[in-house]
Amino acid sequence: MSLDHRLTPEHEELRRTVEAFAHDVVAPKIGDLYERHEFPYEIVAEMGRMGLFGLPFPEEYGGMGGDYLALGIALEELARVDSSVAITLEAGVSLGAMPLFLFGTEEQKREWLPRMCSGEILGAFGLTEPGAGSDAGGTRTTAVREGDEWVINGSKCFITNSGTDITGLVTVTAVTGRKADGRPEISSIIVPSGTPGFTVAAPYSKVGWNSSDTRELSFDGVRVPLANLVGQEGRGYAQFLRILDEGRIAISALATGLAQGCVDESVKYARERHAFGKAIGDNQAIQFKLADMEMRAHMARIGWRDAASRLVAGEPFKKEAAIAKLYSSTVAVDNAREATQIHGGYGFMNEYPVARMWRDSKILEIGEGTSEVQRMLIARELGFSA
Repeated sequence: MSLDHRLTPEHEELRRTVEAFAHDVVAPKIGDLYERHEFPYEIVAEMGRMGLFGLPFPEEYGGMGGDYLALGIALEELARVDSSVAITLEAGVSLGAMPLFLFGTEEQKREWLPRMCSGEILGAFGLTEPGAGSDAGGTRTTAVREGDEWVINGSKCFITNSGTDITGLVTVTAVTGRKADGRPEISSIIVPSGTPGFTVAAPYSKVGWNSSDTRELSFDGVRVPLANLVGQEGRGYAQFLRILDEGRIAISALATGLAQGCVDESVKYARERHAFGKAIGDNQAIQFKLADMEMRAHMARIGWRDAASRLVAGEPFKKEAAIAKLYSSTVAVDNAREATQIHGGYGFMNEYPVARMWRDSKILEIGEGTSEVQRMLIARELGFSA
């Protein structure tokens, strides 16, 4: 396939639109919200009106008729300014709505997707459990048939967008049976917010992403209709692996945006900050740091766009998505560290965006598959087995 990942006029117009929104709307508000650990409801509502939550979905379901590349472009531009806003979009689309779009029934799509695409409601992705993170196959949550209902018991942790005032549903993985060899059969089931027995804990106290909603969930005799099954019974694990493959592209785009944001802020600071009678950017040591940071962000961008282009073209993309996620998350951490160093003491002050970026960067090496998991996936694609 072509390695020319320059944007089409339509994608470039989207990029400019989101760039302006990030600088004009997000940047002036997010700092205060972040320090107060408040969810950015007004910003999210405006993103919904812009159609960002519907970017990769068909117009018949309320979407914008775009593609995954468009989603990545929006995520990168948002993350150049703030990652809490970006991850809210990423989780709402690639983790919340995408399972229903890819595997849901027509009735499920008609019921949920239009409101999710408009930003009226958010969906969440309930996979991780206290004892089943990277080992997602170790799911302990169960769903048992009783009449025409599923009865769900168990818990989930670290679930994004799960407890906001506009959260509409969580799609959870649960063990619904056993295979002949004793291994669990895992299925995906929609649990609407407010269902009796479904409890959402208080928000976590986190190092970063402080304006993103992240919570623990518990299910105590939760009853939902059998029709809430998403996709084929027993195929939930495979379905969610596909969701994670795509989600890694989105996280890579977000990480690239954070890395580029570190460059943006550091270049500006290096020109404004004077020491020993000159701008610190006149020092070659600073220039070389900035050059390396720009190089890393540029290569990360090529990586996620390559994986997204393969996905859009219907080509295999698992390896490329893992490479992009692994590299871009590493780059984000590296650039955040260097940006903080360039800013000196001010880089440790929360009023400066790079301090927020430093706090937000580390989770990118953990969420949606740790760096170690990405290396495992790449090795498997090269023909090795664990």
